[in-house]
Amino acid sequence: MPSVLAPTPKATQPQANIKMTQKSHPARQVVHTNGDLDTSNSIEARKFMGTYGLTPPAVEDFDTQMSRCIALLELKQTPIEKYQYLTHLRNANVHLFYRLLAKHVKQLQEITPLIYTPTVGEACQRWSEIYTQPEGLYLSYEDRGHLHSVIKNWPQNNVEITVVTDGSRILGLGDLGINGMGIPVGKLALYTACAGIRPDATLPLMLDLGTSNKALREDPLYLGSRREKVTPDEEREFLDELMAALTERWPGIVIQYEDFKNPFPSLERYQNTYTMFNDDIQGTGAVILGGFINAVKQSGVAAKNQRAVFLGAGSAGVGVAKQLTQFFIKEGMTEDDARRCFWFVDSQGLVTNDRPGKLADHKLYFSRDDNEGKQYKTLEEIVEYVKPTMLMGLSTIG
Repeated sequence: MPSVLAPTPKATQPQANIKMTQKSHPARQVVHTNGDLDTSNSIEARKFMGTYGLTPPAVEDFDTQMSRCIALLELKQTPIEKYQYLTHLRNANVHLFYRLLAKHVKQLQEITPLIYTPTVGEACQRWSEIYTQPEGLYLSYEDRGHLHSVIKNWPQNNVEITVVTDGSRILGLGDLGINGMGIPVGKLALYTACAGIRPDATLPLMLDLGTSNKALREDPLYLGSRREKVTPDEEREFLDELMAALTERWPGIVIQYEDFKNPFPSLERYQNTYTMFNDDIQGTGAVILGGFINAVKQSGVAAKNQRAVFLGAGSAGVGVAKQLTQFFIKEGMTEDDARRCFWFVDSQGLVTNDRPGKLADHKLYFSRDDNEGKQYKTLEEIVEYVKPTMLMGLSTIG
């Protein structure tokens, strides 16, 4: 299958046939995709596609096109203005957008922060304010029972991967409701630029399941439903229908969960049934595991003797530790011995069974019972107490 980043091929028909085709359909109405109007298309290709005259006559090379894009970017004063320009470019000329992005991922890298972190954080906070055009697919709780019908409205028939969020925990910004759509859009754009996944094989997907953010519900510009966040039971039933509907239309689709407030129940529920994963838990964990394996080899300290302090006990931190636990088990340790190599630190200090208050469910697996009643509050105290061989920073707070 040809890459989307490849130049548009020249017409293979003889010139006479091109003219005859145009003459035989004098009143035809053609809907052109944005790539059809690329100024790098040859004159022959423009005539073949029926776009001759719809663009300026010059046939540009890719470097000239990208120079114009960079010059226009430099005219923008703020990152969010640059983000909006790039969004418009992606919708106006998908080929040029990805040529530009792919080149700068490999070389200068100054564009990727405008597509995703950190600029996407501001874009999500202001999504309803700066919205100008459709991007991705929105499924609301009110659509339950009819999700398959709504999904059929997506125009692409060969979707291979979707990034789906409910907006309930976007980056370190909290519950942003449907404003979180910027995350699936941006992440899939990077997948195309970095991994060569065809953009028409990607589906940014936002689940509008309400929001606990009162300010959003009262914002007159907010584009989501103005209801409280649904209950966990209601969300589970909705997700059951969603997963079945997605795989019914696109069998084998990879379903990536992103920025859910509590991703563990869905991961446990679907991981053996669908081709799915959670990015915060398994994606982050897999990347860190790769580095960790080499670090353990270099350190000369056997896996069974590792003592890991994790600063941050959210879904990413716990997910990473569970991946490392599996590695320890493969190295010959029991599961219990493996998980006891980890000490977690959150905003209240060391995560222990006997500290005041109720622990979040996802923290229980690594909660300590060997602190002899003492509560360690600061990272410094915990480092002195544990004497770790490994320190992991996985907190959203500096």
